[in-house]
Amino acid sequence: MASPSMYKLRCSIPGHEMDVRGLAAAVFPAGAFVSVSRDRTGRVWVPDSSPNRGFTEMHCLNGHTNFVSCVCIIAPNDTYPRGLIATGGNDHMICVFSLDRPDPLFTLKGHKNTVCALSAGRFGTLLSGSWDTTAKVWLNDKCMMTLQGHTAAVWAAVILPEQGLMLTGSADKSIKLWKAGRCEKTFLGHEDCVRALAVLSDVEFFSGSNDASIRRWMVTGECVQVYYGHTNYIYSLAVFPNGQDFVSTGEDRTLRIWRRGECAQTIRLPTQSVWCCCVLPNGDIVVGASDGIIRVFTESDERMASAEDLQAFEEELSRATIDPKTGDLGDIKIEDLPGKEHLNEPGSRDGQTRLIKDGSKVEAYQWSVNDGRWMKIGDVVGGSSQQSSSRVMYEGKEYDFVFTIDVNEGGPSLKLPYNMTDDPWLVAHNFLQRNDLSPMFLDQVANFIIENTKGHTLGAAQPSGSDPFTGSGRYIPGTSNSRAGFGSDPFTGKTFLFIKSSTWHWSISPFPTGGGAYSSASLQQSVTNIYFPKKDAVMFEQANATQILAKLKELNVSAPQDQQLPEDKLCELEALLLTICDLRSNQKPTAEQIDILWKTTRWPEEIVFPVLDILRLAVRHPVVNERLCGETEGVQFCNHILSLMEPQGRPANQMLALRILCNCFAGPQGRQLLMAQREAVMSRAVELRAVCNKNIHVALATLVLNYAASLHNLPDLEGKAQCLSVASAALEVVQDKEAVFRLLVALGTTVSDDTTARDLAQSLGVESQITKYCSVSDPAKVSECCRLVINALH
Repeated sequence: MASPSMYKLRCSIPGHEMDVRGLAAAVFPAGAFVSVSRDRTGRVWVPDSSPNRGFTEMHCLNGHTNFVSCVCIIAPNDTYPRGLIATGGNDHMICVFSLDRPDPLFTLKGHKNTVCALSAGRFGTLLSGSWDTTAKVWLNDKCMMTLQGHTAAVWAAVILPEQGLMLTGSADKSIKLWKAGRCEKTFLGHEDCVRALAVLSDVEFFSGSNDASIRRWMVTGECVQVYYGHTNYIYSLAVFPNGQDFVSTGEDRTLRIWRRGECAQTIRLPTQSVWCCCVLPNGDIVVGASDGIIRVFTESDERMASAEDLQAFEEELSRATIDPKTGDLGDIKIEDLPGKEHLNEPGSRDGQTRLIKDGSKVEAYQWSVNDGRWMKIGDVVGGSSQQSSSRVMYEGKEYDFVFTIDVNEGGPSLKLPYNMTDDPWLVAHNFLQRNDLSPMFLDQVANFIIENTKGHTLGAAQPSGSDPFTGSGRYIPGTSNSRAGFGSDPFTGKTFLFIKSSTWHWSISPFPTGGGAYSSASLQQSVTNIYFPKKDAVMFEQANATQILAKLKELNVSAPQDQQLPEDKLCELEALLLTICDLRSNQKPTAEQIDILWKTTRWPEEIVFPVLDILRLAVRHPVVNERLCGETEGVQFCNHILSLMEPQGRPANQMLALRILCNCFAGPQGRQLLMAQREAVMSRAVELRAVCNKNIHVALATLVLNYAASLHNLPDLEGKAQCLSVASAALEVVQDKEAVFRLLVALGTTVSDDTTARDLAQSLGVESQITKYCSVSDPAKVSECCRLVINALH
């Protein structure tokens, strides 16, 4: 049932020179909004007090070198009390503006293709989606993490109110839920590209798709409702301040207003693509479209346009031409259509469309419940009985043009169908993606379409001399063309707390099971933070040399014949073991001993663990650390240790490999190596959180802690972001209190003395994740450290 209060035009704003592609309600001034356009600008609009109830341009934002595709508002903070504006464009950049200057404060570079989605969260976090198939999380002017998992363009991205949760929608038809940089869930159901996302609450959201449906989802994965009404691509969604009702726009020329789960009102616009929408705090709706005009609709009588302006809008709508190929009018046969007398019958719902035959013309009318009458919304052109013979059939459909694209000279040609009502840039993007071609060709293909369709109108005959099948000449991406703007492609390659050392006590269980306890020697109930920041590395040092050596000799017998150690080499390893167990000894490991140890680490995985335990102890020694972790052998050494950490590997080897990496931090070469290999090491290590083994969890937590200690006081925000992400991921599954404690120390160390890292931790929801540890009584250090971490976050 329709709402008793219907929306009508408030004003039209002809401020942009090309398509308006993004809109966002501003925090300041009250009632203002920001628009972005293909004319490469963003514009800030503020309500004026004139009788026309319109808006005045406050700023024109310049900074992009290509089309601007999306915009969002970053919430106010102490530095920028009016908030910031972020815009993304086809130049692969994100520009961040303040409200008092037209040029960017700074730009964010990192995406490799068009930035087409932006969303801002608490504490200054920014989420971006791109045609390069990734989403990125930014804080201030730094990229904190890259979200990888989609296989096609990321068209939509939003940050949920629940801290740490983010959503992305993609041309691969899926939606992904991310937490602390990792994909937690994939939502499937749409049958085509997901183009829009909108947050309903901290547990629900909407999605809109090229399949013309809107879906309502729970973050737990269930699709609880599907909304049908649009007849073509859905581009944009926005939720009303009441947190329940919403609006949508799409390729079917409409703005649709949904109340209580039903389409309560359909407003047609005199333009084909209604790209974007936003809802202002007062409930007014702003829409941007392909004609470059911004239109604002209101349900308030005080803000509605004058009767003259409303009539002018209706007349403009009636003069529009509608191409049935867009799909929203169905198949048209003039001889079967009724005459104007059919308009004497009332419609059954708001927005109902009726086609009327008027002589040789076909007119489209829409029922307005509010006015109680049929409103003309345009003349239909190109119906079944009046289609031009010049149109081209391709794969069962008719098009205004079907271009031939030669990818390589002598290779097979590809066909690119195009209608005059299509968006050339979207068609070009879809063509390149469909044929697995480099996005580097996007500008060339789009400009080729634009150049070869200039001067054409719907239904017009094609120029003489053109290819009778394609409607134009042939085009090879990357080759020269005499027309301006068609040059060879310049790119090559693949498609186109200060802790005193005396306060720490370490004890490691004997070989082979290991384990470990990590505790304060004398904790007192005090506000003094003795836990973090931790500035030195934590080692796994204790061992029973006798047991290790006995196991080594026992398993040497079962080693492959060519890998068995003769007695003299066993003696060398025994001497090495005795040397490294006492780091105060004057004896130094020899080059021969290190070589024997390194070669023996290649034993079969079922018998190699005693060798790994010797290596764990050996890398603490300066001589061994320098030799194995230095520039010559370091990368090879690191790769071999990582190979032992495969998720399907043996738990004993996984645990010892983690401990080896922890102990590498004992020397400068080892620390330098692991810092250089941080991304690979941490990515592999975090996979082991799923192994149900407390000793592995303790070793994993220690590795994160050692990285946090090494990163402390360094301006490496990406490294700290990875520490936060891995720690958060581990805390989701780790049960052992010692592992939990070390992860808490790692978190505290990461955020200490770094406001940016602290803000990122807040935006990732760290506090809500760890609060439960405040109630742990045994050991007390867990709750004490947890409370200190929470304090550090504020």
